[in-house]
Amino acid sequence: MDSAAYLLLALVSAGTLLQVWGTDNVTALYGEVIVIPCNGGVPAPQDLMFIKWKYEKDDGTGGDLLIKQVNSAQATVQATDQYAQRVSIDANFSLLISQATLKDQKTFTCMVVSVSNLNEYPVSVLVYKIPSSVQIMDKSNILQKDKPTMVGTCVAANANPAATFTWKKNGKPLLADGKAVVISSSIKLDPATGLSTTSSSLQYAASKEDMAAVFVCVSTHKLTNQEKELGPFPIYYPSEKVSLEIMSKGPIVEGDNVTLKCHGDGNPPPSSFFFHIKGQKMLVVNSDNYTLTNISREAGGEYKCSLADNEKMEASQSIAVSYLDLSLTPSGKVVKAVGDSLSVKIEKNASGDPKVSWTKNGKAVKVQFSKLTYADAGVYVCEVSMTGLTRHQSFELVVEGKPMITSLTKDRADDNSKVLTCEAESVPEPNFQWSVNSTDVKEQSIYNNSNKFTHKITVIPTANLTVTCRVSNKLGEDTKTINVFSVNKENKQEERGSQEDSEDQAKLIVGVVVGLLIAAAIVGLIYWLYMKNSRQGSWKTGEKELGTSEESTKLEDNNHTV
Repeated sequence: MDSAAYLLLALVSAGTLLQVWGTDNVTALYGEVIVIPCNGGVPAPQDLMFIKWKYEKDDGTGGDLLIKQVNSAQATVQATDQYAQRVSIDANFSLLISQATLKDQKTFTCMVVSVSNLNEYPVSVLVYKIPSSVQIMDKSNILQKDKPTMVGTCVAANANPAATFTWKKNGKPLLADGKAVVISSSIKLDPATGLSTTSSSLQYAASKEDMAAVFVCVSTHKLTNQEKELGPFPIYYPSEKVSLEIMSKGPIVEGDNVTLKCHGDGNPPPSSFFFHIKGQKMLVVNSDNYTLTNISREAGGEYKCSLADNEKMEASQSIAVSYLDLSLTPSGKVVKAVGDSLSVKIEKNASGDPKVSWTKNGKAVKVQFSKLTYADAGVYVCEVSMTGLTRHQSFELVVEGKPMITSLTKDRADDNSKVLTCEAESVPEPNFQWSVNSTDVKEQSIYNNSNKFTHKITVIPTANLTVTCRVSNKLGEDTKTINVFSVNKENKQEERGSQEDSEDQAKLIVGVVVGLLIAAAIVGLIYWLYMKNSRQGSWKTGEKELGTSEESTKLEDNNHTV
């Protein structure tokens, strides 16, 4: 027994009162130094003899740690177990224990011995360990609609005391109900360290509205709180509705390729379908469409599609195929005679009510041929159209007729020659033949304008000529004759005509002058008579009066008055 023990025993034997104070609590961090104040840090009494630290072992017995006497500079370590290398004392008599573990969660007692008192101050030690950062395990990639699906597992490892978890969705706590929300938690204790690992798993039955939902697990500990975010998750759900779309920008026309597109509103969208094509069921895998090529008018009707894994989920659409047939009589090249009639017949077969229009040589016309003329000739195109469809048929109308001379004229080309022009209408093109008496043909030319033809010859008449123009084609002929005088005779006729014209002009001038003189004499005579009557009065005795008897009486009264 050391001297301090003997001294303590002596004090107790001498009747010194031993006082044990209430237990204080001290919290330490795992792995750090535990600082246990003696008497809450109150200064030691003036008559202090020594201070001793001891602890209560797991079996309930006491164990000594160290003793510090007032007259000694160093404390004496009495522990022989795990604390032998870990305990020390500071200037305030606080017990220091390095590298705190959970095994240090005991009651340590500070014994203060003075000349007059012996006091004990027990202190209970708690060692806290902050959990490592929260980890997520078993995280799901998707959630199922109306079916509890694993969202994930949050783990807070190596903590003391054990961490607890709560779950939130979009910031609001989730309460487990065992159906839509299933939360499973567990705590695992490490036998070597005594630290606890807490796990919490969430299963959640999602709805379509949870497509953007964010889930958070919250780890709660005495010293800290930590959060971990999960989501948002895609929500998988089966199709509740199937639709069939006809991929066509406009009306479906016979001969088109038509694509049918089937769509399910599930997530992810279904990728395999059955297409029901006129009594046949066609399976399409990894695609949502089926193409009908070169569709015919008989292909119109109802079409269906359904899910490959649930044929009860189906949709249907009707397809109307537009078609238009056109037959035109006549067609090709049509040859008719001037004056004939032409009947044009259109036969059409269409899925709707088409519009009919005509063009002739590119210009809009109305087709009605009661009595054909050359002007009716041309290329006629019939266009029959309806929404999405247009058909064309055409024929070329040729109007033929025997030649008809419309004009035969002569003109002087120069002093010695004449130009004869023969104009004719004809289809097909006619042959021109000239019959000339005793003349030379200097030049001839022909001009063509549709069904009108002009033929010219130049002659030098040395005598009076009779010229005949003959025009002929396969349908007949026409002739016309003109007299052509020699150039000398024509000149004499022109000179004689000029002289006669001069004499006529002179006679006309003399007549005009004589007429003017007579008119002037008449005007002078009228004026002289007027002036004479004015001097003698308007009425004379014995003259034949043109006025009435009443007017004559008034005039006589006026003369007497004057």
